[in-house]
Parts: sequence; C-alpha cells; structure tokens
Amino acid sequence: QVQLVESGGGLVHDGGSLRLSCTASGFTFSNYVLSWYRQAPGKERELVAEITGAGGRTNYADSVKGRFTISRDDAKGTVYLQMNSLKPEDTAVYYCNADQDWGPLLGRRNYWGQGTQVTVSS
Repeated sequence: QVQLVESGGGLVHDGGSLRLSCTASGFTFSNYVLSWYRQAPGKERELVAEITGAGGRTNYADSVKGRFTISRDDAKGTVYLQMNSLKPEDTAVYYCNADQDWGPLLGRRNYWGQGTQVTVSS
C-alpha cells in the first residue's frame, strides 16, 4: 500500500531544533515534488517548504526562510525538514506530501502523510 510516514516531532523550547523525517513505501518518489505543510488549530493548512525532483530546487514560506531546510534522499525514500531557531508560532501538526502530474495520459498522483505534532514552548 502507498504510505508516507512522518516522524521526529515533539516538544522543544523556544529557540530549539528538531528534524522531521518522512519515509515513503509502496511507491518510488523520484521526480515527485516533495513538500512539508503545517496546520495549527483553527487555521488553514499552509505550505512550509518544497523541493523539486530533478533539479532539487527549494522554496520556503517567508515565515520560515533562513530557519528551516528541506532536503531529500531518494535512495532511502525519505524527505527531511531541519527546523532551527523554533518559535512558539511554529507549533502545528506537520504533514509531508508527494505530488506529480504525469500528464494527460497517466494523470496526477498526490499522497499525504498522517502528520507529526511539533510543539514549541515559550
């Protein structure tokens, strides 16, 4: 079965660091765009960071730029999010996503993980 499983969340103090991991099974995510999203209670899910397949280009939300780093290891089937200088406003459930549009013949594939909780205390 197709799965994305996140790990590495937890409770840290203001200014601390965490590294999130997301490992795929049931499919090969080479050439997929891989992303991290987060959702705080009562708020919309927002894009935090993404990394493309072939080129490895990255994009970040302005709120995390300079503090978070997304990376991928396709041999391990894993995408990471290194989070430094964490702030209480970073508290949310973090989700990984794999997405690719294979075109009109094969269609689009999009997968979500179950999420991992990140809590930053003040």
